[in-house]
Amino acid sequence: MRVVLLGPPGAGKGTQAQIIAGQLGVPAISTGDIFRANVSGKTELGLAAKGYMDAGDLVPDEITVAMVKGRLAEADAKGGFLLDGFPRTIAQAEQLRSSLEELGHGLDCVLELVVDEDELVRRLSGRRMLVDGQWVQRSDDEPETVRHRLQVYREQTAPLSGWYETEGLLARMDAIGAVEEVTQRALTALEACRGARPDGPSAG
Repeated sequence: MRVVLLGPPGAGKGTQAQIIAGQLGVPAISTGDIFRANVSGKTELGLAAKGYMDAGDLVPDEITVAMVKGRLAEADAKGGFLLDGFPRTIAQAEQLRSSLEELGHGLDCVLELVVDEDELVRRLSGRRMLVDGQWVQRSDDEPETVRHRLQVYREQTAPLSGWYETEGLLARMDAIGAVEEVTQRALTALEACRGARPDGPSAG
């Protein structure tokens, strides 16, 4: 299957992407991981992206698309994938559709994780990472940055929900609850998407 995972920061996309991709037998492709690999490797694209990421802004399309195209060109993504964090704008969604059409493919489903905004702020502001033996707050999870990231999402990425709905690809699901419960809801939604597409792969 070729799936896009949609949802705001803090919705649990990263966790669910890994689990769902394992169930589907396809790679989980996270733009966050792609960005961090480029930043840590100090590639030209990574250095360009770093300033935007540190401020909580979206990385410009030309940088994002170049990174994602490189990842989708790898052999493990040819039979299917789960995209986490891309597309983030309608312009990117149109570019993704064009790229897949060139390969003779299309998306099977866009799965939107729905979480109340108060819960998102609570989750994001509480995240920590281990640095030199100490737990510290991530720079992009400071309260001011969290609020900015959610505002950016509402303005630039949330419209994707309606766009994909008109394409007949969107499945919304409640993403609050235990990880296992959310995963089961996701797999059920994906099976419904797969069953609704006459050219989709058979279950099993």
